[in-house]
Amino acid sequence: MEGMPMKLVTLGLSLLALYAIQKYIELRRAIQSVQYHPRKTALLAQDSVLGNILARIPGISMGGNVAWESKHQHPYNESGSQHTPKRAGMLLQMHISILPSPRVMLSLADAAAIKEVTTTRFRFPKPVSQYKALSFFGDNIVASEAEEWKRYRKVAAPAFSDRNNKLVWDETLRVMFDLFDNVWGSQESISVEHALSLTLPITLYILSAAAFGQRISWKDEDTVPKNRQLSFKDAIVEVSSSCITKLIVPSWAMGFNAHTRKVRLAFDELESHMLDMISNRRYAEKKAEKDDLFSNLLDANAEDPTFTDRDLMGNISVFLIAGHATTAHTLCFTFALLALYPEQQELLFQHIKSVFPDGRMPTYEDMSLLTYSMAVFNETMRMFPPVNNIPKYSAEDTSITITNAAGEKRVVPIPRRTGVVINTVGVHYNPRYWKDPEVFRPGRFLEPDWPRDAFIPFSAGPRACIGRKFSESEGIAVLTSLILRYKIEVLEEPQFASESFGERKARLLTTKPGLTMKPVRVPLVFKRR
Repeated sequence: MEGMPMKLVTLGLSLLALYAIQKYIELRRAIQSVQYHPRKTALLAQDSVLGNILARIPGISMGGNVAWESKHQHPYNESGSQHTPKRAGMLLQMHISILPSPRVMLSLADAAAIKEVTTTRFRFPKPVSQYKALSFFGDNIVASEAEEWKRYRKVAAPAFSDRNNKLVWDETLRVMFDLFDNVWGSQESISVEHALSLTLPITLYILSAAAFGQRISWKDEDTVPKNRQLSFKDAIVEVSSSCITKLIVPSWAMGFNAHTRKVRLAFDELESHMLDMISNRRYAEKKAEKDDLFSNLLDANAEDPTFTDRDLMGNISVFLIAGHATTAHTLCFTFALLALYPEQQELLFQHIKSVFPDGRMPTYEDMSLLTYSMAVFNETMRMFPPVNNIPKYSAEDTSITITNAAGEKRVVPIPRRTGVVINTVGVHYNPRYWKDPEVFRPGRFLEPDWPRDAFIPFSAGPRACIGRKFSESEGIAVLTSLILRYKIEVLEEPQFASESFGERKARLLTTKPGLTMKPVRVPLVFKRR
């Protein structure tokens, strides 16, 4: 009996060793079945929670921001073999990780292969388990796949109508004119410490009106309903800015400090506001015709009994979370780039003036004429795509075809359950598709043969972002209205007086990871024209 504990320890260690050997064999088989090099190995999976939080530690973590930090220079261009020399523009990279379980993940920067993956969603579905945390208020189109996704897509697609896009445009101009007339007023020069403090409320106020049908003005005084603790404005501001906290902190720990309690309250209050909105609109004696997303989805809710109130709240809230920060960050980067490249800003201004020589403000129907505004917006999203990596996985034993720098095609086998990552940054900075990819040159999007398959800021295929036109309408209206009235410049600060253009560019365009790529600090001046 005295030797029993030691025997149990020995047995436990033996079982652990056998388990480790089994997983190692599984991993080696997976690597051999893919038959592709080069590869990078790390203990933690890139798409794991810990792997995303940690910085890049060789052998331990690839880092959550590795795609952005490396762009197309690493690992694609630095990898090679006797058949594929270094800097040849490799288009596929293998990532190997051990935890939470041994796995192989392929990272793609080949436009043709990406198109194959995104257009055959049954072979390469979305790993919805990674998105379930976004189901704050209910299941939704982002965190679903297969038949459930098709049901949500069928209901949501009509909501993103041309009438809704026109509403987006009109509400954007309302928000911008409210800013110009009632906040900036007669000031000749307006300085901001960080342009994100401007773009975040702009996009939030637009979303509130175009998504929820709730208008918010810059100088509105918050009114809290008697049965609520927060106004709709305060609740939606806190939810949109604190969803990361909600994602990473378990529900049982949300009351541990003042910040998490505030976040919990905001989510509870927004849910209550949405339930009130559903009830008020559903049982109103006289129903008003509205084109906001909430009203459109509520109509769908009435026509399809399988589309529940939880589905309605789940989808409208994920549109809020997905649409708010992404457009706000893109606009912030756009303003920074135009400030850094005044010649491009002048080209944009002159183009808008040439289209509207009478000085009138463009309408939604004029949007197609604003080709340079669209080119600037697209070039910003090429250089700063909202999402660096788009995860998929192989549902079956399959293969994809890639092309090397010499134009030679190669079929790469992909075993079932292999992770496949679409590297948005890698393809957007791939010199095979984009000349001088590090250079801000909007005119490339005015060329008739620009590489459309290598531009995927909204993903591609059937699972492409349903709100693309919503975002574009909002972004172009903001950009055009602002440039017509104001010139954007970098805020001069004494401590940076001697910096070079390269140093200034690096400073203004510094990013940090989050739900979407976020600018760290963009100090600007807006001068009345």
